[in-house]
Amino acid sequence: MTSPAVRTLSVVIADPQPIFVEGLQQALSLGSSHYRFDIRGVAAQFSDLSPLLFQEQPNLLLLDIMLLGGEVAQSLAGLRKAYPYGRILLFTYNDDVRLLKAALRGGADGVILKSASAEEVFSAVEEILSGKTYLGPGLTLNEHMAGLGMDPTLPDTRFARKYGLTRREMEVLRYIAQVMSNKEIAQQLFISDQTVSVHRKNIMRKLKVNNTASVVKIALENHLV
Repeated sequence: MTSPAVRTLSVVIADPQPIFVEGLQQALSLGSSHYRFDIRGVAAQFSDLSPLLFQEQPNLLLLDIMLLGGEVAQSLAGLRKAYPYGRILLFTYNDDVRLLKAALRGGADGVILKSASAEEVFSAVEEILSGKTYLGPGLTLNEHMAGLGMDPTLPDTRFARKYGLTRREMEVLRYIAQVMSNKEIAQQLFISDQTVSVHRKNIMRKLKVNNTASVVKIALENHLV
């Protein structure tokens, strides 16, 4: 018997590789400590996805990023209009920073490598269902710090002035856009977790958003990372 603490999630999988889908279904059938996964359907092509989402209205969409084609952000944005309330976790073989940015800009709640373990998938699901943005191990948005000799903490003056952000808030915003936790940001800036939390709340208030995913999207749209 399922524990009352375990929540049942309706799931749709969209992936062109039957072997991967079979493995993912098997992993999900085991469930996690917090969730039981009820797989409502599988789509092998992007054209099959919208009707399936409309019919099933799942809590969670597990989607291979390659099904989105060359216009990742646009395809996801269109999908978001038809599927506004569920969560979208993308799977990818590609760690290209531009592709990841396009995915998050388009409305993905998280991205994870297809080589991830079942435990990593469950962690990603927990994060995105709590309203956070998830970027799996081995993926990064941090192209400015990848040997380019650029200081990623320098604020974009026009953006900072538009929203009334301080230099420190711009520094924190850049790290938030890299999907870093308060603890990780605190370690980078040599400040306390509590101080980061205050900055995060102030940033969200000034940007007029109420979740981290929206902060990430604004940062990407304004090329802050």
